Amino acid sequence: MKKYLLIALLAVFSVQAMAQREPSPKKCAISAGVLQGGGGLVGADFEYMFSNHFSAQAGFGFLSFGAAVNYHFKPFINSSMISMVYWHQGFGNSHTVGWVGPVYTFRAPKVFQFQIGMGYKANYGSAATSEMRKLPVGLLYSIGVYFPL
Repeated sequence: MKKYLLIALLAVFSVQAMAQREPSPKKCAISAGVLQGGGGLVGADFEYMFSNHFSAQAGFGFLSFGAAVNYHFKPFINSSMISMVYWHQGFGNSHTVGWVGPVYTFRAPKVFQFQIGMGYKANYGSAATSEMRKLPVGLLYSIGVYFPL
């Protein structure tokens, strides 16, 4: 299983390295999808590019919110990036866990994106199960679409 995951990741990185992209002059983007907006069942993020390679994003999902600082590999909004994220899952009595960690986001030249990374438990809430409380790290991932504004 690990071998297939490694092959898939290498294929994605290879395609990303060879892809020729049309730079977008736009400085903002909205993304939406499954596990977006802090790891909610469905959610959305708003991203603003404040320099050639750096951007900030914040979003909300179904019972979640999140924020990130991103480094884009190319100086435009529709390029792939690495991020330092915070995902807060649940509110009040339904709060389960908050994660902090690095995430890689693959962005296709148009519309499609997915994220994968590792989160370290920053906090947990009253709705966290005993299994959740024992785990120091978790897998952070999402899939969706993005639209430069």
